[in-house]
Amino acid sequence: MKQFDVIALGELLIDFTENGTSEQGNPLWEANPGGAPCNVLAMLNRLGRRTAFIGKVGNDVFGRQLIDTVKTAGIDTSALLVDPEVHTTLAVVHTFPNGDRDFSFYRNPGADMMLRADDLPMPMLEDCRIFHFGTLSMTHEGVREATVQAVQYAKAHGALISFDPNLRPPLWNSMNDAKAAIEWGLGHADVVKIADNELEFLTGETDFDKGAAMLRARFKNLRLLNVTAGADGSYSYYEDKRVFVPAFRLGGTIETTGAGDTFCACTIETTGAGDTFCACVLHDVLEHGLDDRTEESLKNMLRFANAAAYLVTTKKGAIRSMPAPCDIAGVLS
Repeated sequence: MKQFDVIALGELLIDFTENGTSEQGNPLWEANPGGAPCNVLAMLNRLGRRTAFIGKVGNDVFGRQLIDTVKTAGIDTSALLVDPEVHTTLAVVHTFPNGDRDFSFYRNPGADMMLRADDLPMPMLEDCRIFHFGTLSMTHEGVREATVQAVQYAKAHGALISFDPNLRPPLWNSMNDAKAAIEWGLGHADVVKIADNELEFLTGETDFDKGAAMLRARFKNLRLLNVTAGADGSYSYYEDKRVFVPAFRLGGTIETTGAGDTFCACTIETTGAGDTFCACVLHDVLEHGLDDRTEESLKNMLRFANAAAYLVTTKKGAIRSMPAPCDIAGVLS
């Protein structure tokens, strides 16, 4: 029995998301706590899992906001450190009507980049069932070394490795570096959640089946590969099985361009949807394992994850917007 179900390492930041305009016509931005790894943990905590986060924030108002938010979400913060000099990373998220997003990062440097290998809580890494990471903690040398050591140490002590590329081109010096980091992650992971654009970036394929086959042929360590296709749905590839489940569309998603939280079928807020999906998959893996999975069990996994991801799009932000199990059950019923 391990102390933690899932430990994640990576970025913890403030997502400034659009929230209408002021009386003077200026855009208003809401400071939402975010960062993909902690988004995943927040959803897992909603599902009753024991989680912990490894990372750094700045000694500033945003860092304090993030620490309070993570604690409130029930995530263990004993390995969440404060950098005394470098400010908390910020991201400005512009959402287009079709749900696509444009990111502007204030991060060179940002506190999340300051994590070092000697900051790692090795006893904690020995005591988790799943270790989860992405590539934002691999954009710079020091934090990349910490990420690599954490993955290798957790894996050596029996943890399953979960990986989400979470590609953010503005944060990379070159896309070749980004591709190399993603390929390293794929080469060490048991469970992967990859978005459709990331699959195309790696393989050149817009056909999901062909792209997934290419990755599975190259990275034979992949036991469960899930591809998210936005509003279309999601795919799961496991052994010789291929499963698709369409997305939920039960009444529109949050309006991000007008005043107030009105619902509108034409404008969507997708921040945190992929992370919510990823968390639900890990919850399912914790419950059912990775052996002898049937097509029906994979379909149930995707339906639950799709429903939760849909619900996150009906609110702004991520960590504070994760749905309760009863709300997911309502969508599924």
